[in-house]
Amino acid sequence: MKTIIQRGHLIDPSTQLDKSADIYIDNQLIVGIDDAPIDFVPDQIIDARDKHVIPGLVDVQCRVRQPGSSQKANTASETNAAAHGGITSICLPPDVTPVTDNAAVVELIHHNNQKAGNRCHLYTIGALSKGLEGEQLSNMGTLKRTGCVALSNALKPFGNNLIQRRAMEYAAGQEMLVVIQPYDQALHADGCAHEGSLATRLGLPPIPEAAETAALAKDIELVAQTSARTHFGQLSCARSVDMIRQAKKDRLPVTADVAIHHLFLTDRDIDGFDTNKLTFPPLRSEADRDALREGLKDGTIDCICSDHQPHDIDAKLQPFPSAEPGISGLDTLLPLIFRLVDDGILELHQAIAASTSNPAKIFKLPAGQLATGELADLVIVDRQAHYSCEPELFYSAGKNTAFKGWDFSTKVVKTLVAGKQIQ
Repeated sequence: MKTIIQRGHLIDPSTQLDKSADIYIDNQLIVGIDDAPIDFVPDQIIDARDKHVIPGLVDVQCRVRQPGSSQKANTASETNAAAHGGITSICLPPDVTPVTDNAAVVELIHHNNQKAGNRCHLYTIGALSKGLEGEQLSNMGTLKRTGCVALSNALKPFGNNLIQRRAMEYAAGQEMLVVIQPYDQALHADGCAHEGSLATRLGLPPIPEAAETAALAKDIELVAQTSARTHFGQLSCARSVDMIRQAKKDRLPVTADVAIHHLFLTDRDIDGFDTNKLTFPPLRSEADRDALREGLKDGTIDCICSDHQPHDIDAKLQPFPSAEPGISGLDTLLPLIFRLVDDGILELHQAIAASTSNPAKIFKLPAGQLATGELADLVIVDRQAHYSCEPELFYSAGKNTAFKGWDFSTKVVKTLVAGKQIQ
């Protein structure tokens, strides 16, 4: 189908595009911007007057719960939620059941997406070790050939630092991105809240910042030793931002992201034991939140993810320390990103780049751009929509949001994935 999107305000930081223009789409690709291709006769015309047109969002940390936990959600429900939320590409970590450590699981995941209608592009992150057990290295070459875009051991520890070093060396030899969420299991010590006065007052087991920063220091040193291109995910504290900033100054091949909820919420929000605000890593102090915002602003942190973790009701109907951590983030990612702009935290081009072109570049995905010859993955958004966050209206099967009742001003009008209109 040939499509014209007319009179929209196009914004793409990667190409410095910021103007009102028409977009011409044919055979899944953008074939023209502003100037119509010769003999172009559209099958449909979409009026984007008074709307912004941006690249489809790229979410590098998203769980769809399939295979393994389909009682919580599944590929169909979550890719539908992603597309309706303006997210056209998502990356899945390897901690599914069975683990993404072989070609058969990768093929199963893509088969599930095909059955669900390919409503968004789905990319797999393969396991660094077999079964994520941290003892034997996975067959990284096979995972790369099968289409994995990166490698990770998720939140599972390695048997020792030597095994991790060997894994990173092997990944570097395969020219594969390594994804690490820095986490020291012993220092975490089954905690559930940021170590501070609030956790003490509420009697909650604490998680010190060192549970992240001690692991991050070790991981950065292994990057220096192995030269493995490494992406650090879901950073939560100010000290981590400082460490990534220094690693970049030292010209190490590192990048980083932050989950959207860590840019808005703090440990004070768990007062009242709301399990929908139980996250891993935990919500930290206001100073940490502000440092994460500043890290995004100055480029130390490269991108924003949803860290989407849909849960069923029972997972959250537990005492705070026993409930399962995680927030359902697909339905709220885009409006929260634009709220960063409305609140004066980021410039518009910074917010869009952090959720489109930057993650696409890091993970080497064919996404994140509005340019002739690129896939027609784009979102039309209304910047004048005013509505309240109501989880019962989420497209995701997970209704576990920390933002119930929040006022949003930006809403997805239409999403196109490879030129196909999703809504």
